[in-house]
Formats: sequence, C-alpha cells, structure tokens
Amino acid sequence: MPANGAVSPPPAFFRFERTQCDLPYYRGGPGGFGPLGALIVLCAAGAAFAVLLNTQQMYHSGLAGFIPPLLFVLIPLAAVAAVAGPRAPLAMFRRLSLKDIGIILLFFVLNAIVTVAVGLLITGLFHTVSNPAGDMVASASRADRVLFFGWTGVQLLGEELFTILIFLGVMALLSRVMPRKPALCIAALVAAVIFGMVHLPTYQWNVAQAVGLMPIRIILLMPFIITRNIWTSTGVHILNDWAIFGSTAIAAMDPG
Repeated sequence: MPANGAVSPPPAFFRFERTQCDLPYYRGGPGGFGPLGALIVLCAAGAAFAVLLNTQQMYHSGLAGFIPPLLFVLIPLAAVAAVAGPRAPLAMFRRLSLKDIGIILLFFVLNAIVTVAVGLLITGLFHTVSNPAGDMVASASRADRVLFFGWTGVQLLGEELFTILIFLGVMALLSRVMPRKPALCIAALVAAVIFGMVHLPTYQWNVAQAVGLMPIRIILLMPFIITRNIWTSTGVHILNDWAIFGSTAIAAMDPG
C-alpha cells in the first residue's frame, strides 16, 4: 500500500496469465521483496550457482552427487525465507492440477520444437560443442546412470529457482519505476540472458549456443508466469532434459 494510505491499483495482467492470483514477491509488502531484499535474493542466486560449480568438482558420483544440486536449491530458498519470511518460499510451490499437467505437456512439445529449430539453425551457421552431461551419462556405470537422473532432477529444480528468482527480483526492482507489463517483459529477458551466460562454461564459451538458449529459456519460464507454480516450469525442463539424456543413455547401453 502506498505511503499516503491509498489502495494500490490492481495489477495489469497479460491475457495468458491466470488472474486468480499474482506473481509472488515483486510487489513488496509482507511476504515480498523490497529493493534491498530483491538484491539479496539476486546475490544469493548467484552464490548458489557458484557453489554448484565448485562442489560439482568434488562430488560427482554416487549419493554424494546429490550434494551440489541440493545446495543449489537450498541456498536461494533460504535467502527468500530470510528476506520475505519463513513461509515465503511456499508461494512458488503450488499443488499441480490437471490444467497444470496439460500446460507441462503443451510446453514440453513447444519447447522441443523450438529446441530442434534453434539447434538446426545454430549448427548450420556456427561451430557447436556437445553438452558434457551427455558424455557423463554415456560413460557412467549403470548405477550412476540411474542416480544421474536423480541428480539432474534436483539440479533442474535449482535452475528453475535460479531463473525465476532472478526474474522476480528484477521485476521487483523495475516495477517501482515502470508499469507491470513492461517490467515483466524486461525481467523475463534479463533472466533469459543470464541463463544463457551461465551456460557459457558448459559449452566451452560458445556464444552462439548460449544465445540459442535464451528463447528456449523464455519458453521454459512461461509455464510459471501462467500458473505461478514452479512445478510446471520444472516439469517441462525435466521432461526436456531427461528425454535428451535418456536417448543418450539408451544409445550407450551395451546390447549384450
């Protein structure tokens, strides 16, 4: 509520958004981010990614492989709880409905189409390198292949938290100086650019592949913007990556 006591105007939603509730945190107030809180959460997301990179070099097999992705998930959630209250992280996690499952399947197909199209475009124009995770699953033992899907499932939830909290943190800062709709669009673009940038080491600093991830990241963000539920965007992301890694694992299996 503004300092003069006037009631805040209702948010201007896009037509594709569910209007029963708004996106969490960005409007401030109880359970939300103020400017300082938004900066703290953004820094925590960056710190969580740095911890992921460093711990993956130490723990990359067996049950210990769960340590890096779990830290990647827990650090930003702890920052949200510290800034906005102990129950604030729950605002991103909602029960999945049948509509949500339909959205997951719809965006999985859409993301697959865009991924193939972008991949064909980039490989046709630029030199590309493979994702080392594919080599990891191909060369892993059978037990580690099973665990690999568990590690990646947790890490993909962490990637969604990383991206969505950047999106909401930037939106919390921008919404104080511009209307909601342009703030949402710019925040989504910023989150997609950062997502592409942090994947530069994965692709040996191949800028073309990092840029190619940006439209894919916006598609992955859309289910959350529509539903306000991180499980929908995580579901799309997991289906997408598990389909790729699963095909690699099947191709690497010993026929005997």
